[in-house]
Amino acid sequence: MEIYLAKTQGFCAGVSFAIDIVEQALTKYGAPLYVYHEIVHNTYVVNDFRNRGVIFVEDLNAVPQGQRVIFSAHGVPPAVIQTAKDRRLKYVDATCPLVTKVHNEATKFSAKHHAIVLIGHKGHQELIGTAGYVDPGLLYIVENEDDIEHLDIDPATEVAFITQTTLSVDETTAMIDKLRKKFPNLIGPPRSDLCYATQNRQDAVKNLAQLCDIVIICGSPKSSNSNRLRETGEKQGVPSHIIDSAEELDMKLLQGKKKAGISSGASVPRVIVDQLVQRIQKYFPGTRVHTFENPEKKIVFALHHLK
Repeated sequence: MEIYLAKTQGFCAGVSFAIDIVEQALTKYGAPLYVYHEIVHNTYVVNDFRNRGVIFVEDLNAVPQGQRVIFSAHGVPPAVIQTAKDRRLKYVDATCPLVTKVHNEATKFSAKHHAIVLIGHKGHQELIGTAGYVDPGLLYIVENEDDIEHLDIDPATEVAFITQTTLSVDETTAMIDKLRKKFPNLIGPPRSDLCYATQNRQDAVKNLAQLCDIVIICGSPKSSNSNRLRETGEKQGVPSHIIDSAEELDMKLLQGKKKAGISSGASVPRVIVDQLVQRIQKYFPGTRVHTFENPEKKIVFALHHLK
C-alpha cells in the first residue's frame, strides 16, 4: 500500500482565525464561554471545546444576559448582531474574513437595488448569514442550474450574483456561465467569492484522483467543503469516502487497492489525518507515505484584540 497525502492539510486560515479567537477567549475569560452555532463544522474541534467549558447555542436567548458570546466562522445576519446588542451580550465576531467580503458585496449590491442571485445551499449557516445582508425584496437563492431556469427576473435588468464560499468550483462556474447566458447584464464580485482553500483542496483531490485508486476525505457530515471534496473525487471516477474519524474507515474498502489518497476539509485538524495514516500503516505494514508542498502554509489572518 502507498498513501498519497493531499498537498493541503490542516486548518485553512479562516478556521485557524476562528479557533484561535475561542482559544484566546477561554484563556482570558475562562469557562463558561458561549459560541453561537458550532465554531466550525468539525466534530473533533467542537467536542474538544465542549469538554473545556464552551457552550454551543443555536439561539441567543440561551445565553444569559450580559455574558460573552462568539459568532462562528460561518458568519451571522445583521438581525443576530442586533439581538446580541439588545440583550447586552458582549460578542466577538469570528466570521472568516473571506465570508465578511461576501457580506460587504451583498450590502453594496443591495444599495444599488440590483436583483441579487445568491448561489449556495439553503439551510447552511453561511448562506443564512449572507442572505441577511441582502434586501429581502431583491434576493433570489439558487442551489443548482434548474433553479436558474425558474428565476423570474427581467433578463434586460442588471442582475448581481454572489456565492457561498465553500461550493464546488466546477459546478459554481457552470452555474455562473448559465446566469450570464440568461442575464446579459450580469454583475459579479471583482474576484471569485469561492474561498482559496476550497479551490486548493478541490484541485488537490483532482490530483490525488489521477494517482490513486481510492480517495478518503477526513471531514464531518455537516461540513460543506468536506462533502464537496468527496464529490470531486467521485466525479474523477475514483471511489471516494468521507470519514469523521480514523476509526470510522471500513478497512475492507482498502482491500485490493494499491494507492490511497487522503485529503481533509478546511476545518479538520491535522491529527485526524495522522491517526488515519497510522491506522492504515498498522493494517498494511511497510506502507509508504508521499507528501507534497502545502501552498497555504504562509496564509494567515490577523486576530482581533480581545477586550
